[in-house]
Amino acid sequence: MKQIWTAIRRTPYQSLSAFLVLFFTLFLTLILFVSLTFLYGTLGYLETKPQVTVYFQNKTEEAQIFKVREELMNSGKVLSIKYISKNDAFNIYKKDNKDNPLLLEMVSANILPPSLEIYAKKPIYLPEIAEYLKKQGDIDEVQYEKDIIDKLLSLTNTIRMTALIFFSYLILMSIIVLTTMILFKIALKESEIILLRLIGATNFYIRKPYIMESLFLGMSASILSFSIFSMIVLYFSPFLQSYLRGVTTLSVDVFNYQLIIWPLNYIFFMIVFVSISLFGAIISSVASYIATNKYLKV
Repeated sequence: MKQIWTAIRRTPYQSLSAFLVLFFTLFLTLILFVSLTFLYGTLGYLETKPQVTVYFQNKTEEAQIFKVREELMNSGKVLSIKYISKNDAFNIYKKDNKDNPLLLEMVSANILPPSLEIYAKKPIYLPEIAEYLKKQGDIDEVQYEKDIIDKLLSLTNTIRMTALIFFSYLILMSIIVLTTMILFKIALKESEIILLRLIGATNFYIRKPYIMESLFLGMSASILSFSIFSMIVLYFSPFLQSYLRGVTTLSVDVFNYQLIIWPLNYIFFMIVFVSISLFGAIISSVASYIATNKYLKV
């Protein structure tokens, strides 16, 4: 550690420049990474909700409803179907309006329609399912959330492509700037490095101080960017709670593990911190390796 501090004090401006480049790279990476995570979590949440809901007329027999359900299941486009009878609908209505006795007195099970809640295997099947249902008899209304899911998918794909391009640019520029800074540091110690090579020092021994300094700057930038980002997220946490009111859980699939991202929890923050730290360490290590490797080949 003492050697690292000595190297930083010898070239403070170059070290500061390298640190700032790493900090802004990691901070912007954090913002894009968490934004994409929440978008994928929201998309997954919407896909767990009934994507198509069909309401039948009160006079419709259960046999007719079950026939429609069976035909849909045999189509190969439906993941599951939930049948909501009149009594089930009334129980749901009572639960949703338990604090309003007046509304409960005005409604009975006889006036509520039976329905099917349909979960499609893929969002692209929604229009076909809706069109099929509209052609059936005794259908009162067909509701589906195609527009919401399509807009979210489009937004997610746009942000993903933008993030990929932006990440590539950030990584490239960061490595170029860091490599230039390290090459400048090496040039200042040219005589010392020549002496080390004359007495038989290995390339790894010569590289080690620069790699260690780069790792230190990368880890410091990771900690600072994560700390600032965490404070911003916690500060806006009340707004997120208001905005996501009614959403109990958001999660994303990570190597067959359901990572809960909402409500905010320490596991999610820990994974984000480890990821951004590894990212910072990789960028700084690659830059230092390229710089030293180029110089040692001369």
